[in-house]
Amino acid sequence: MSDQPDRVSTARKTPPAATSAASAHTCTPEAEHSINARIFETSLDLILVVDHKGNFIRVSPSCAAILGYQPSELVGRSAADYLYPEDLDNTRNEMRLARRGQDMRNFECRYLHKDGHIVPLSWTGVWSEPDQQHFFIGRDMSERIALESQLRQALKMEAIGRLTGGIAHDFNNILAVIIGMSELLAEAVHGQAKLAALVKTIDEAADRGAQLVQRLLAFARKQPLERRVLDLNEIVTRMIAILQRTLGEDITLKAALGDGLWPTSTDPSQIEDALLNLAVNARDAMPAGGQLVIETANVRLDEEYAAHNVDVTPGDYVALIVSDTGSGMEPDVIERAFEPFFTTKGVGHGSGLGLSMVYGFVKQSGGHVKIYSEAGHGTSIKLYLPRTATVAPAIADTLARIPELGAVGRETILVVEDDDAVRTVAINILQGLGYEVRQADDGRAALEILQGTGEIDLLFTDLVMPNGMNGRELLRKAREHRPGLKALFTSGYSEHVVGERDASVPLLGKPYRKQQLAEAVRNVLDGTE
Repeated sequence: MSDQPDRVSTARKTPPAATSAASAHTCTPEAEHSINARIFETSLDLILVVDHKGNFIRVSPSCAAILGYQPSELVGRSAADYLYPEDLDNTRNEMRLARRGQDMRNFECRYLHKDGHIVPLSWTGVWSEPDQQHFFIGRDMSERIALESQLRQALKMEAIGRLTGGIAHDFNNILAVIIGMSELLAEAVHGQAKLAALVKTIDEAADRGAQLVQRLLAFARKQPLERRVLDLNEIVTRMIAILQRTLGEDITLKAALGDGLWPTSTDPSQIEDALLNLAVNARDAMPAGGQLVIETANVRLDEEYAAHNVDVTPGDYVALIVSDTGSGMEPDVIERAFEPFFTTKGVGHGSGLGLSMVYGFVKQSGGHVKIYSEAGHGTSIKLYLPRTATVAPAIADTLARIPELGAVGRETILVVEDDDAVRTVAINILQGLGYEVRQADDGRAALEILQGTGEIDLLFTDLVMPNGMNGRELLRKAREHRPGLKALFTSGYSEHVVGERDASVPLLGKPYRKQQLAEAVRNVLDGTE
């Protein structure tokens, strides 16, 4: 223990050379002043020196970029003249607390820019008693607040989408029963005019409900897309004639199609619906007439753009832009424009689902939507769809051809559906078409049947089922016992429909009609699907 004091003493000694070096690096008042001056002149943040009355003594050059004023315009003036009025009392309180000895203060307040808009600033402030001055450093929070707002909006839209998708899925099962039963009932009352008219009314109402659900699923990004590689110029050219009839004579329709347009991969029918929806919205915003312009272009959304738009992945996109000279939108309307059922139109003049459908479809395609609008100066809605490397075939080659089909058969079909009512409808339709039908209410029950010896020509199964086995998994296990088993999927919607189901297995969306089920079944059994 005797050597411990020596070691401590040795550690505290400073060699003469070290002392000299330390002295050489001591910052002189002149050097410190020079450093502070450079910081003041080059800071990107706003630096203010304010006296105890709240008057500006010094203002950093960054004021011009942040508030639009030259420093000379503020020096000698009261900060109260530039503060956002609602923040004045809180700022004065922060200054009083600083003068009472609470040295470092962190707070937020807003200033008014020279052009009138509000600039949110986050401040660090300190009071110097010897100088009788406040020193403030303020960081412009505009960009951060905008990004946080975008993130909140994206999360809100995602939450609404999950809720909407779940409701739509359940409603599709209900509609499948109503439509299926109405068709069966129509056959039963054939020749009875009064009853047939009632059944037709039920069927038409269910059909309108199905269209409504389809739009909800589009917003929720739960609809199965029939993706094809497309040239948007061909789509727009084909739609121009339809749109001219829809818009009327008092609206001038122009197309500005980009040269050498990149191909994109998405659902052509959804693009057409989106164009029609945007055109109708534009028409309604121009009751006295105006101009509608549809543009296409190749666009690169770079890292800087993505940094200001939280839902964008940098890359190459094909832009479809619809612009009008109509009434435009206020900022609060823009913020809610894509929400389902939100509309500024009067009762009976819009469902509020047009833009929400466009939003969901573009997002599901991996794209991005942007609205640029100003009240009284029109609106421009830009749809960005990802570029694909595959060359787009001519539209005529991609149109679906419906083969001539026999409507009946004698094969055996296993129907797997957890909803009792939907299963009953499917069984009745298939039996009415002449098929032998076996049934199961979940994947495990179906697998027991498939592991047996009975003949099964086709597995017709829902994609989403309870008890731990979905339709895709059921088919995989079934083919272990019955290689080459033919299958047809059905679903009200499924997140697994896109990308996770076997693309070689066709999908029949709910609600379906008798003719659609008959054609889908025969396509699979005859090998045309």
